[in-house]
Amino acid sequence: MNLSMFSRKKEAVAFDIGSNSIKLVQMNQTKRGWELVKMGMAELPPEAIVDGSIIDSMTVTNTLKDLVKEHGVKVKDAVSSLTGHSVIIKKVSFPAMTEEELADSIQWEAEQYIPFPITDVNIDFQILGADTDGRGQMDVMLVAVKKDVINDYTNVIKEAGLNPVVIDVDSFALENMMEINYPIAPGENIAMVNIGASITSISVIFGGLTIFTRSIPMGGNQFTEEIQRQLSISFRDAEDLKSGRKHSAEHSGDLAGAMDSVATNLTFEVKRSLDFFLGGAQGSYVSKIYLSGGGSKVAGLQNMMQEKTSIPVEVINPFKSIEANQKQFDSERLKDAAPFFGVAVGLATRRFADR
Repeated sequence: MNLSMFSRKKEAVAFDIGSNSIKLVQMNQTKRGWELVKMGMAELPPEAIVDGSIIDSMTVTNTLKDLVKEHGVKVKDAVSSLTGHSVIIKKVSFPAMTEEELADSIQWEAEQYIPFPITDVNIDFQILGADTDGRGQMDVMLVAVKKDVINDYTNVIKEAGLNPVVIDVDSFALENMMEINYPIAPGENIAMVNIGASITSISVIFGGLTIFTRSIPMGGNQFTEEIQRQLSISFRDAEDLKSGRKHSAEHSGDLAGAMDSVATNLTFEVKRSLDFFLGGAQGSYVSKIYLSGGGSKVAGLQNMMQEKTSIPVEVINPFKSIEANQKQFDSERLKDAAPFFGVAVGLATRRFADR
């Protein structure tokens, strides 16, 4: 968002509302860079949010309230984001025109690309490239989000006593997080694979801009469910085994097999998505894959993905270039929690004008 030089930039607290947990981050922008002020995470019960849709709004609202109270958050303005099948992100070609002309005609131009009635969605866009080769076309990143899903998220934030000022998209929040922690060289493509509890989003960032995204209905829960199925144990016990909170010598072989089968499927989907992108972008390449989300902590996944894709893979640390008071934030805890907070950190960099 471009702000007028005369606008006062307001602070906001960021909430990454996922299907398994809510992550809170508040940061200050100083002359030296970004400074971590508050961070926290609270688990949500299964089925509170399913495939990006809020099912149990009261539980989500109460969890938000508890997080705000626990961490002493005084800021009322909140930013959050969406992912999943209610969010459509497509790179499309439109007739060359000015940004103002496209803003006036976007509803009509976008209709053919949106699988929902155009009246049911909010639309935004970013022009990726002007018409440089005289073909009369320009590349545009088109974003459409279902209005009822936006309303569901803004309502739980309002019910928690907060003021929702920005609802972003997960992949763009991760783009912001990368910008402050992992500067991308000009002309370089990198891939972000954000493995949530139920949804994995794959995006390609070129020169700091997201130019390709895909969501797949797989995530950390699939690992837990496969462990639960193969070992005949409860979901909670399977979750503990997956995360390493518990160990079981008698189940070690079955556990490894369950984890490996899901990791193989997930890696295949990531490779398929990147092959699809590269097939449609002549001469392009992906120099590195960055993993984020709780699912990125699954043992062996990083190495498997690197082996199957033949691309270097790194688990992100969204606090890498952020100052954090060592007395307030334990460095080991930050390191352990880091993969969960990629989206929340990106959201926390958002500032908006006080109109």
